[in-house]
Amino acid sequence: MLELANLVSDFFQVIIDEQIEIYNEFSLQHELGIYLRKRIPEYKVQFERNISYFSNENSTIKKEIDISIFSRDMREKYAIELKYPVNGQYPEQMYSFVKDIKFMEELVERGFTQNCCVALVSSRPFYKGINEEGIYRYFRIEHSVYGEVFKPTGADKNKESIMIFGKYDFKWQNLDEKRKYYIIEI
Repeated sequence: MLELANLVSDFFQVIIDEQIEIYNEFSLQHELGIYLRKRIPEYKVQFERNISYFSNENSTIKKEIDISIFSRDMREKYAIELKYPVNGQYPEQMYSFVKDIKFMEELVERGFTQNCCVALVSSRPFYKGINEEGIYRYFRIEHSVYGEVFKPTGADKNKESIMIFGKYDFKWQNLDEKRKYYIIEI
């Protein structure tokens, strides 16, 4: 069985050591995928794979997995969801972080071995700010995502919600002077 969170953590160290340039979500996804293919050649590593490839029951909150990793016999299946928001929209992006966690829970229910959600941010308001209520408390104060999380903006503000069944603690870690990341294992 893979130690998925450790592999992702090691990847961030390689970014630092080898000065790999990560400048948007696409570059994060592909650099991580390339790294994983080198580290675990006995597994398949694929991008943007539809959930229907793995399960007939595909009524999930999202349809495609950012990075899928699986053994050739399909006994082991892993998924990684990535976020690297670069255009603000802090509360909505935080809600997207929660949506990724929910998606990973759904994949575990459909037989996935283990999954990770990874967020890389370059803006302080994701992890620190004046507002510490609502969705902000999960990412700025508690560093834990759990329970019913309500949509923070728009017409469905405080009406639409996502129910997280587990409790997922995380730690913001420094990538460099301007960027932080977290890894949540599910």
